[in-house]
Amino acid sequence: MAQVKSLHAGQGRITCVSHGPSVVFTELSATYPLKLLSPKLAQDAVAIVYVLSYGGGLINGDHVKIDVNVKDATMLMSPIHEGSTKVFKTRPGDRPSTRLGQPAHTTPNVTTYVTEATVAPGSALFLLPDPVTCFRAAAYSQTQRITLSRDASLVLLDWVTSGRKSLGEEWVFSRYHSLNEVFLEGHCIARDIMLLEGPPQVKTAEIAQSQGSSRTLQDRLKPYSCYATLILSGPLVQDVVAQLDKLYQSTTVFKTTSPARMVWALSPISEGKGYILRAAGLETEDVRNWLRESLQGFEDIVGVDTYLKLFA
Repeated sequence: MAQVKSLHAGQGRITCVSHGPSVVFTELSATYPLKLLSPKLAQDAVAIVYVLSYGGGLINGDHVKIDVNVKDATMLMSPIHEGSTKVFKTRPGDRPSTRLGQPAHTTPNVTTYVTEATVAPGSALFLLPDPVTCFRAAAYSQTQRITLSRDASLVLLDWVTSGRKSLGEEWVFSRYHSLNEVFLEGHCIARDIMLLEGPPQVKTAEIAQSQGSSRTLQDRLKPYSCYATLILSGPLVQDVVAQLDKLYQSTTVFKTTSPARMVWALSPISEGKGYILRAAGLETEDVRNWLRESLQGFEDIVGVDTYLKLFA
């Protein structure tokens, strides 16, 4: 009998396979602060994993890593919705308890979240997390790395909000770094990086005058409060992409006296092997509602009831 590797703190492993008309998990395990749940749903042909963390968010020093293997199946990864994935502020000092078993390269006071997935031929992965909301002074780094086989399909969403607007926190976190990589049969077809970092704090007025005033994140990103990146690849996404492309080609560009509530663009990547969509909204709900309407074609794959919960 093969020995099961132990899990480090914050690590999860998911393997799902086709078993007749249903999809089953041969492994579904996680350790604190990560939790994985798989409900029994009417849509037997789709495996669903809800991803959540204890305490309603991630604190500085948390290091989460999820390894996913989808074999001859369709799998959806989504949170149990709390509106957003909350990243709490960075605090001085170190938290030794969170470092137990963590890889040496992790940075103690930066919250990290890594998802690595392998999708077998003819399989599909829908990776649809909640938007990330970083609190004041939070530092967060995220990686989503997906390896696709021939005829595999992928829907990958990555989105970030300005913060807790109701408390006056808009783009006041310390650092947000996100890397999305997609490989198809060993070749990288998409590598998208977003780095949002505030200007360094100056210690004296003399230094500030000599260097000039730096633009804050709010200056650079306003008036929009939510930015999203969507990567689509494979045969299962073609109908939705065709509808998006038709809508995009019919969009008229013109000058306005006020910013549009939603702006978006669709572009092919790597010689038609996939597409990348970028969107921004004045409010997070603008982006959420737009995604719900624009991706409605996936209802037939994941099920109507499940789809309605994705962007609730």
